[in-house]
Amino acid sequence: MGERGGAEGLSAGPRLGAHGPEMTDLSRYRPNVGVVLFHPDGRVWLGRRAGAAPPYNWQFPQGGVDDGEELEAAARRELAEETGAVSIAYLGRTDGWIVYDFPEGMGGPKAWRGFKGQRQVWFAFRFDGEESEFDLAAHHEPEFEEWRWGYLAEAPDLVVPFKRQAYEQVARAFAPLAARHGGG
Repeated sequence: MGERGGAEGLSAGPRLGAHGPEMTDLSRYRPNVGVVLFHPDGRVWLGRRAGAAPPYNWQFPQGGVDDGEELEAAARRELAEETGAVSIAYLGRTDGWIVYDFPEGMGGPKAWRGFKGQRQVWFAFRFDGEESEFDLAAHHEPEFEEWRWGYLAEAPDLVVPFKRQAYEQVARAFAPLAARHGGG
């Protein structure tokens, strides 16, 4: 399967509609990919962030795009690093960047690099493996400490508030995939 667009040129492949706000300076936003991993029955993979306090501590896998890395390759890499999952099939992606700002006063490595927030392209994959494939410590310090199958529509209510609008856009974009497979 060929690559479907790099960090600077979004091209080729089926796209699902989800457009972030018009931004005049995307260079202030860290290039990032997110992954919605669909179970064949339409449910989605949700991970509980390591060390994050409830109630807003569940999210989808996501991560930065390396210089020169194709977006789909970054999504596959991040998914494998954070979940161990590699038995996947491409279903679609959002069209254009979905953008969110970091909250004021947020510390951490992204803030140190001077980014205002993140710009994301989201990918949908179907999981075709066995659940024993999931390994939350597959490649590095775990991002997640627990996982479960859930529903796409519930994801915006589970994520930290500053990502909620982005998750609402992702849920709208991928809702036809969830409906097609019986997941709400």
